[in-house]
Amino acid sequence: MASASHRRSLRTRRTLVVSAAVVAAGVGAGAVVMNANAQAVDLYHQTLAAKDGWASSGTGTTGGTKADSAHTFTVSTRAQLVKALGSASDTTPRIIKVKGTIDANTDAAGKKLTCADYASGTGYALTSYLKAYDPATYGRSKLPSGTQETARAAAQKKQAANIVFKVPANTTIVGVPGTKAGISGGMLQIQNVDNVIVRNLTFAATEDCFPQWDPTDGDNGNWNSNYDSVTLRGATHVWADHNTFSDAPHLDSANPKYYGREYQIHDGELDITKSSDLVTVSRNQFTNHDKTMLIGSSDSEPAGKLRVSIHHNVWKGIVQRAPLARVGQIHIYNNYYDVTTLNGYALQYSINSRAKAQVVAKDNYWKVPSTVKVSKLLSGDGTGAIAGSGNLVNGTATDLVAAYNAASSKDLKTTVNWTPTLTSGLESSASLVKNLPMSLATTTGAGVLS
Repeated sequence: MASASHRRSLRTRRTLVVSAAVVAAGVGAGAVVMNANAQAVDLYHQTLAAKDGWASSGTGTTGGTKADSAHTFTVSTRAQLVKALGSASDTTPRIIKVKGTIDANTDAAGKKLTCADYASGTGYALTSYLKAYDPATYGRSKLPSGTQETARAAAQKKQAANIVFKVPANTTIVGVPGTKAGISGGMLQIQNVDNVIVRNLTFAATEDCFPQWDPTDGDNGNWNSNYDSVTLRGATHVWADHNTFSDAPHLDSANPKYYGREYQIHDGELDITKSSDLVTVSRNQFTNHDKTMLIGSSDSEPAGKLRVSIHHNVWKGIVQRAPLARVGQIHIYNNYYDVTTLNGYALQYSINSRAKAQVVAKDNYWKVPSTVKVSKLLSGDGTGAIAGSGNLVNGTATDLVAAYNAASSKDLKTTVNWTPTLTSGLESSASLVKNLPMSLATTTGAGVLS
């Protein structure tokens, strides 16, 4: 695999070299980047360092760093964000500075919108929907159809039109330091575009007002929702860095049950699907969530894409999909997993490799309570692979694959068809990795960069 080849100025290349050195020294991506002439590169123009994961491959990831003043925006409301994003087909470089928390569930004038507002005029009512598709009368062999399902879909479409923000190519979206920057109740959709940077933002309360009942999903049916906080669909060269993701304030423990199944209003936190490729996910905090990160939306996605690097992130209070990986080549290193049950979010597994995924998981740290078996940290379908070494459980080097395979009838494979080379910042010493819980607590997530 060839190393990154960046077509950038000498000054920028020098900046990236120094930035990579800073990360490797353990200072982290939150440091102010200095170039060879000791000139600071401001947060909004920072680009992904050379060899920093798959997103640095090829042309690298520069986002909107070339934006002119007419395409540099500071936004504090939903309406301002929509205007700054413009058309999803416009490839003009742009920088969007998010100041404070933007509530996606507001109208153009800033008025708060509720689920009832989205349902208004569609004919949808949850009580009517529950009556129409009760398995006792409707059965369990087919998806809902008819008046109430049509109404539900219409209400969901109204919500989507308000809370889904489509990000164009060559865009940097960064939270302004010190302003508690973030997006509440919304979804950034990065679809079929190249070269996007998302940093220093808190994503919370991304909720679907109108989950769909699927009686054929599993043995007992399930309620399925739309809207990931950030979703990549056919996107390339994306860097997601120093963000915080959470279900708060409405946690899953507050969800009611209908038809005996949880009425799930949350989907993913950061999903990478539809043959997205060349993605680096670094120094984020993923908290209080069930289905957290999906890489590959189906087992039939074509090979050759879904190349993702995931490093120096904190996963805490996560049920599953940290990540669930399909098809691609995924490098997972120097992450900290605390699998202690938090706010009712209890572990099913951390990493799942399936559909012939080629995962390298190296030098990660798991904090595991005595009530959780090490064999539950991994999962798979018998076709995926997880290679790697140096993974620690409570400070002790542990062969996670061996522990899983000893307890499973669907063994994970232990060899992969590639060798990671884009590994800037990799801490391979066990003594360094032992410090991850402390160091990542203060160097990851939103609000760290300055």
